[in-house]
Amino acid sequence: MQRILVIKHGAFGDVIQCDGALRDIRAHHAGDEIVVLTTPAYAKIFRRCPHVDRVIVDPRAPRWRLDRMSALRDELRRENFARVYDLQNSARTAFYFRWFLKDVTWSGTAPGCALPHRAPDPKKIRTLDRLAGQLRDAGVPVVHTMTPDVGWMADDVSALLERVRAPYVVLVPGSSARHPQKRWPHYDALAHALIAAGHEVVTAPGPDETGPDLPGRVLRGDRFLNWFQLAGVMKGAAFVIGNDTGPTHLASHLGARGLALFGSHMPAERTGILREGFEAIEVADLETLSVGRVLSEVTKRLP
Repeated sequence: MQRILVIKHGAFGDVIQCDGALRDIRAHHAGDEIVVLTTPAYAKIFRRCPHVDRVIVDPRAPRWRLDRMSALRDELRRENFARVYDLQNSARTAFYFRWFLKDVTWSGTAPGCALPHRAPDPKKIRTLDRLAGQLRDAGVPVVHTMTPDVGWMADDVSALLERVRAPYVVLVPGSSARHPQKRWPHYDALAHALIAAGHEVVTAPGPDETGPDLPGRVLRGDRFLNWFQLAGVMKGAAFVIGNDTGPTHLASHLGARGLALFGSHMPAERTGILREGFEAIEVADLETLSVGRVLSEVTKRLP
C-alpha cells in the first residue's frame, strides 16, 4: 500500500467540483491510502467523502511563521507520500512543492512548478477541464472527473421539511461577503411572484445574509444549516435559483434542476456549474436583470 496526497484548500464550489477527480484518483489507486490536505473549513466534508481515507488539516499559516511552516513540512514528510495530486494549483501549493515535497512525484499546474502540464494561464481553463487534463497528464484514467456527484453529502432533512409543501423551490439570494457583485438584488420580488403562482418557496440563509428574510419558508438549524443539511434540502428541491455561490454549485452537483444568475464577473461556462438540467442566465449587469425575465425562464423549466 502506498500513501497518496491530494491537496484541495477550497473554496467551497471548487471542493464540490473535485468529487469526480477524487473518484478517479481513488479508482486509479485502489488499495492505496488517499489522504487529503485541506483547510479547517472543509475538513468535515472530506472526512465524509467516500473516496478519501484520511484528512490532514492545513491551517494555512502565514509563510513568515517559520515555526508553523516547519511543523507542517515535518508532518507531511513523515507520511512518506508516494505521489501528490495538487488540485489547488496555487502559489501556496507551489511553495509546498519547492520546499516541502520536491522529491515526491507531483501532479499539478501551480505557478513555479517545473511540470509537464502547464497552460499559459490555467485559471482561464474551465475547472473540470483543467482537472481532467491534469489527471490525464498524470496517467489517471478520466471517467468521473467531468461529472461530479456529491449525493453522499445529503443528510436526511425530513424533520426540517416537515412543514414544507412539496414540490418546493429553493432560492439562494446570497454570496460570500467578499463578492457582493455576484448578488442579484431582486429575490424578494421573485419570491412573491413564485408564491403568487402557487409555488412553495424555501430559503436557508447563510452567515453572510443579515438582511430581512425572504417570503416563504425560512429554514434554520442551529442558527444556519450546515453543508450536509443544506445538501439534503437541495437534493429534494423541484428547482433551485441562485447566484454564483457555493450553495448553487452544490445544487448543480447534486443533480438538482436549476438556474444560476451570472453578471459579468465570470462566464458561467468556465465555473463548471452548467449541467444537464442546471443552466444559467448571463447579463452584463445583475442590477438590470428583470424579475419578469427570471420568472419566465424558471417557469419554462419547472417540472
